[in-house]
Amino acid sequence: MKILMISDVYFPRVNGVSTSIRTFAESLRADGHSVHLIAPQYAQSLDHALIGDEAWITRIDARKIVFDPEDYLMKWSALVAYIESLHPGDYDMVHIHTPFIAHYAGLKIAKKLQVPVLETYHTFFEDYMHHYLPWVPRKFAVNIAQWVSRKQCQQVDTVVSPSGQMRDVLQQYGVTTPITVIPTGLDASRFVPGDGAAFREKYGIPAQRPLLMFVGRVAHEKNIQFLLEMLSLVIQDHPEVLLVITGEGPAEAMLKKMTKDNGLQQNVMFLGYLDRAVGLNAAYRAADIFVFASKSETQGLVLLEAMAQETPVVAIAELGTASILRHEQGALIAQDDELHFAEQVQTLLIDHQLRERVGKNGKRYVEQVWSSEAQAKKLLECYERLMLANFPLSASAAA
Repeated sequence: MKILMISDVYFPRVNGVSTSIRTFAESLRADGHSVHLIAPQYAQSLDHALIGDEAWITRIDARKIVFDPEDYLMKWSALVAYIESLHPGDYDMVHIHTPFIAHYAGLKIAKKLQVPVLETYHTFFEDYMHHYLPWVPRKFAVNIAQWVSRKQCQQVDTVVSPSGQMRDVLQQYGVTTPITVIPTGLDASRFVPGDGAAFREKYGIPAQRPLLMFVGRVAHEKNIQFLLEMLSLVIQDHPEVLLVITGEGPAEAMLKKMTKDNGLQQNVMFLGYLDRAVGLNAAYRAADIFVFASKSETQGLVLLEAMAQETPVVAIAELGTASILRHEQGALIAQDDELHFAEQVQTLLIDHQLRERVGKNGKRYVEQVWSSEAQAKKLLECYERLMLANFPLSASAAA
């Protein structure tokens, strides 16, 4: 099958969408399918150790976004020029991954090529639009997010949701387009044991110091301020505990100020992005506990990555994370309450046997349920159903 993916973000922009695209693309390509991606051209030089082979990617000229300097917006004129070079038969399927320029370009491509189009709903926009549009009343911003999501989902043939919880939300919006639940799986590299001892040595963290780890975009919707408030409670009984925050994003300055204002400078370390190939596994492995308080995840891939390194998780089970978390199968589930979350963290810090058991259970659970091959097979089946339902002659030719 010849699959064309299109997204407003991809590496070197590090986030869950980029990771999901690469994970699915690599599995589909390994199975003999052709996958091509249209993505923005970023100003910074590409880290090929992070991105890998670019031969399957077309980079489109893009411009910076004023209110979000991490992202770039593809130029419509450049996209149109690329679209004009395409012909029927070039691709069997268009898979849209983001709801901005890529959404409308993907619709245009599918119409020109006369092929089915589906879209993965990666991001729960309702929960964080007010952070990026602070001048818009929150209720109005939420209504806009719901209206746009509903309208865009109705414009494609099928919607892919990373979790059953997110599917339920879209149906509550009034989306009637068929929705298939397909999470992003983990590739084999995520299970390669990281060198936790080397990570601690590199950053001057003593081997016996209690270490909590957060990995993800340092953004308002990730609820990292909750983790800082929780940390203040844990410190009362574990004054040496350290929280490492790995990632970058628009909330970084606010969180650093909060750290200083709360006197947490000796207990919090901001590291920025780490190399996914080696550094990220080592970071997970170095931690005693992975902590995560986001309530806006459509899945929560970092939870699985931590479990794959036998690192136990303490997290709030809400929206997409609820589809992953199983009590003591890699995680202790915390309430949306700083005190209860802190108590779960302290339980694992005190009980070394429980911490080890939860960690080993987590790796076993992820290996059995969340492999990238299994999820890619579900996506391919979705493609085949979609082609058969909408374009039976094309489906026969592609098969």
